[in-house]
Amino acid sequence: MPTMDNQRGIAAGGVASSLLDDMKRRILILGGTTESRQLAASLAARDDLSLMLSLAGRTTSPLVQPVPTRSGGFGGAEGLAAYLRDNRVDVLIDATHPYAGTISANAMQAASQTGTPLLSLRRPPWQAQPGDRWTQVADAEVAAYALGPEPQCVFLAVGRQEVAAFACQPQHRYVVRTVDPVDPPLAVPHAKYILARGPFSEAEDRELLSSHGIDVVVAKNSGGDATYGKIAAARSLGIRVLLLQRPFEQPATSVSTVAEAIAWLDHAVTSGIDRGV
Repeated sequence: MPTMDNQRGIAAGGVASSLLDDMKRRILILGGTTESRQLAASLAARDDLSLMLSLAGRTTSPLVQPVPTRSGGFGGAEGLAAYLRDNRVDVLIDATHPYAGTISANAMQAASQTGTPLLSLRRPPWQAQPGDRWTQVADAEVAAYALGPEPQCVFLAVGRQEVAAFACQPQHRYVVRTVDPVDPPLAVPHAKYILARGPFSEAEDRELLSSHGIDVVVAKNSGGDATYGKIAAARSLGIRVLLLQRPFEQPATSVSTVAEAIAWLDHAVTSGIDRGV
């Protein structure tokens, strides 16, 4: 049975631990990308930070993350602002996918409402190289019509949220690659589904495009190396690419690498950031 002195020691230890936790800077990372996972892993061992990584929850089997994780939305900008206030978040880092325009807009609004410093970690878009046959299109709906009336074999690598836009062009044969199943399936006579998670090498994607007789690749300009294989493979095979343009980028402080994000965070912490109000 603990003595009175032991009980006091345990209580004092609990108070000290609570004070130490309260001194930590609280960082919320909006994630779902390779960069967000790498950033979280780089910061996980630091004893001056308390990290929370938030995932949208759209992927049924997300990768294991290196820090505490929450899943699901916040309820728009107002809900995110309430979360920042209630959890006394010191810094908000938006490391979502370049095409996650809604959450980035919500992050910008919530950070402004609460006075929370916001950093955008956004990988640069791919740039056209000699031999690329790119056509930039506004969105999946425009891409579907840009395929043209003549039947073709189309490789869709746009994510399952955008696949339904191609049902209006049933004359084409589609090869659809996604992380999770497309449900409901694309309402066309000919569609083949490939469930796979990147990274994909150029050699792997060249084999895929060749073996299926792909005429057109439809993709997002996601940037980075993990899914660039299909772009390089299409270039080497002379295949046309319809590239969905990125959404409008919010005017937040932005960096393009994990190292730059860590440097920015270190500066923010040592400069004495104030908690949101």
